[in-house]
Amino acid sequence: MKEEKTEAARLKEQLFRKNEPFQKTCTAEEDAAADAFCEGYKRFITEAKTERECAAWIKAAAESHGFVPFDPAAQYSAGDKVYLLQRNKAVILCVIGSADLCEGTRIVASHIDAPRLDLKPTPLYEQDELAYFKTHYYGGIRKYQWAAIPLSLHGVFVKKDGATVTVRIGEDAGDPQYVITDLLPHLAKEQSQRTLADGIKGEELNLLIGSRPFKADDESELVKLNILKLLNEKYGVTEDDFLSAELEIVPAFPAVDIGFDRSMIGAYGHDDRVCAYPAMEALFALDGTPTHTCLAVLTDKEEIGSMGNTGLESAYLRDFIADLAAMQGVPLRRVLHNSRCLSADVNAGFDPTFPQVHDKHNAAFLNHGAVITKYTGARGKSGTSDANAEFLSQIRAAFDAEGVCWQIGEMGKVDEGGGGTVAMFLANMDIEVVDLGVPVLSMHAPFELVAKADVYSTFKACLALYHN
Repeated sequence: MKEEKTEAARLKEQLFRKNEPFQKTCTAEEDAAADAFCEGYKRFITEAKTERECAAWIKAAAESHGFVPFDPAAQYSAGDKVYLLQRNKAVILCVIGSADLCEGTRIVASHIDAPRLDLKPTPLYEQDELAYFKTHYYGGIRKYQWAAIPLSLHGVFVKKDGATVTVRIGEDAGDPQYVITDLLPHLAKEQSQRTLADGIKGEELNLLIGSRPFKADDESELVKLNILKLLNEKYGVTEDDFLSAELEIVPAFPAVDIGFDRSMIGAYGHDDRVCAYPAMEALFALDGTPTHTCLAVLTDKEEIGSMGNTGLESAYLRDFIADLAAMQGVPLRRVLHNSRCLSADVNAGFDPTFPQVHDKHNAAFLNHGAVITKYTGARGKSGTSDANAEFLSQIRAAFDAEGVCWQIGEMGKVDEGGGGTVAMFLANMDIEVVDLGVPVLSMHAPFELVAKADVYSTFKACLALYHN
């Protein structure tokens, strides 16, 4: 005979918030759908490791789904699909909705840059018969994590005549790879006395690229000469061409499943391509013409403050929406005021090995779905937009109506630090915005971890915004 619930049990069921993992609430079909969705994501994050590569990948995917380049002088109808490629480093995807633009747009904004090492303007040098590239780290890295791992070289040379030469070495079978060396324990007594932050210093992030001299000769710098000879033969470049190059050093390994149960993905660049991919795929998955005009904004430069003409502190998104508004003859300010946005960016997942940095009551957990982050910033909410309660109410209703597995959390304890996203720049345009994304372990490391259930839940969350 089934026992009746106690009054306390009934009240708990009625009043307590249920924060259950994806696997407890999903169907077998949804679990399989999450795994299948993540196979496409693994291909994306393996093949697109820089913002340029991501932008090119997204452009090609958009064109395969019927998107065409945006023409500000054209007139578009409901259901039309357009894209804007911003200086080869950022992309806006847009599906025109049936409603008047005065009712606002639906935006998911994510970033496609990631922490990495850039080459300095004059990078190539020889020291004691070894050739190196000097690097300058980009974004918040823990420098010691970049030593003694296989690295690859990606980017472009743009020569004086404007010709662009694309470089991608270290990813394909048979490619050479590169490394930053570290001391052996037997000789590292002095280095071991350094703080962890200075275990490897910025000027020690020197990439070893060769050791074979050009030939037996009395000339100096023969190893450097041999490297330049090889580059000239393959790419037609000289040392001067490094002055107008953008070359990035990234981890050489592919995305892989993690765990006996294959429930997680390990890869470089989850922050924030793990949100950019669901934002893009949700737009592609729209069935028919949406009510509101929907945008996926895949932007650059977030890791260094969103500065520059490919970051969201610039005018390119506002100008794009202004062009749409002009086509319909409506005021831009009304479009922006009535727009809703998910700033799709990651949060720190609760790590049981380091629980002391989290407030466990307000932390994000792997497999509990997409995490809403009401505010980011540092300590006293410095540098954040802090979404209002009215908008969060709308988001809650939309997610629950569409069966999104979601949670809410903060980025660690109040005094531990914090972080920033693009939300503040969208809020400055008078757009309703809140952060939402995937919990990540080992964030900003060369090899980060996410749960497949959370990636899929973020896709469903983006789709829910587009529908509402």
